[in-house]
Amino acid sequence: METAAKTKSVDAVIKALNVLKVFNHRQTTLSLSEISQQTGLVKSTTLRMLVSLIEAGFVIVDRDKRYSLGPEVFRLGRCYVDSFNLEQHVRPVMKQLVNQSGESVSFFQRVGDQRVCLFREDSRQALREHVAEGDTVQLDRGAAGRVLIDFADITGRQPDHDDLLDTLPYLSYGEREIGITGLAVPVFSAMQGLVGAMTISGPDTRLTPDHLDDIKPMLFDAAVRLSASMGAAFYNNHPPLQEF
Repeated sequence: METAAKTKSVDAVIKALNVLKVFNHRQTTLSLSEISQQTGLVKSTTLRMLVSLIEAGFVIVDRDKRYSLGPEVFRLGRCYVDSFNLEQHVRPVMKQLVNQSGESVSFFQRVGDQRVCLFREDSRQALREHVAEGDTVQLDRGAAGRVLIDFADITGRQPDHDDLLDTLPYLSYGEREIGITGLAVPVFSAMQGLVGAMTISGPDTRLTPDHLDDIKPMLFDAAVRLSASMGAAFYNNHPPLQEF
């Protein structure tokens, strides 16, 4: 019982954090009433949370009694950026995806008018697409390239993109190399927005329509979990099917 009590969340802390979460690039300043309405907290509770956050430097208030994020949020954000290691987030998910799908997994980022393979995990199949970390590919060819183009302006902070989610994953059939099928999904972080495209690729003799139907939810779920681990809200309306 004592151990369970130690691991239980603190309600007041959760409420204070929820107050911070209502601020975004579209709502940089808010009134007490607006914060109360968006958090679902009564005004008296909201005010107590705001006073505590102001004292700790997480919120500031102006003469018109409008609230905005304080310097402590920026300091912690910089700490997060400085310590952020994309590979430690991406690599374990890719390895798990290779084990699940039996196919190779790549992670691409856009560099100008090309895309570079940042990370690669090969399948154990003898017949596979050969891509190495550091290889560059034309941006306008393949599922990953189209993902990097179409989702470039999405911040990843807002979850209201069901119309875009319905198009995922993107598929390509021999676009970059004859006989190779690929499927790709975007991956987001809260700080950077789109951080890359994760792909599964292999010979079309194995990636048949039935096999693709099995793999699609695996790849989509991997993007959900990975983006959530980096604080992005893009996939928030689609909770992950499994844990890491």
